[in-house]
Amino acid sequence: MRKPRRLSAEELAPWVWELPQEAGARTAGLKAAAAALPAAPVARERIDWQQFYGNTNPVEIEVGTGKGLFLLNASLARPGTNFLGIEIVRKYQLYAASRYAVRKIPNVKTACADAKLVLRDFVAAGSVQAVHVYFPDPWWKARHKKRRVFTPEFAADAARAIREGGRLYIATDVGEYFGVMTAIVGAMPCFELRPAEEQLAAPRTDAGFATNFERKALEKGGGVWRAVYERTSAPVTVAADPTEAESEGASSE
Repeated sequence: MRKPRRLSAEELAPWVWELPQEAGARTAGLKAAAAALPAAPVARERIDWQQFYGNTNPVEIEVGTGKGLFLLNASLARPGTNFLGIEIVRKYQLYAASRYAVRKIPNVKTACADAKLVLRDFVAAGSVQAVHVYFPDPWWKARHKKRRVFTPEFAADAARAIREGGRLYIATDVGEYFGVMTAIVGAMPCFELRPAEEQLAAPRTDAGFATNFERKALEKGGGVWRAVYERTSAPVTVAADPTEAESEGASSE
């Protein structure tokens, strides 16, 4: 993949949203900050999407943008939809932003932040059309699993953010993690599993994959698990954490 041309901060500015400084540590400190998030939401001004993008088009959020391939394809294929990509690693966020900036794509922005914090503290209830979570880090070691982005609390914040009739898209190449995610969402009445044909709704490249992680998984001959859920009118609830149930079962043996 050809590296995007290096752009100045001024050139990238229209494609980059900087969180208020008090929202958390920057760059290298973001992961530590994410692990130490307070349990209760912080009172912060919610994003005004019309002001944010300069139009009233629907908004979709991708959690874990990586190098930005999905949002590149999605924003070009659907110019009538606004996209926000959230990536916790600064170099990848800037890489993705540069891809959009050199093409002058007007309907996509990026943020270097913890997605859990953004959804919880900055996104107004029922204000987005969809949330996409593709190939999140599985954090293989047992002591690191608490760092996984897809937790019951995250799913509840995503549900709160998505309007009724909107969508939650998930995909991973780790079967165990897919089981955790679907167990969490499946226990929430505010989400309803959609038919299998909707699971391939993500814009794809000519090579047949939607993200760089999907490409790597397919090249290795591995599987990819997907699911699409619709936001119902039911109230948002926080599901039980299936990983905690597993831990309790293992400790009792």
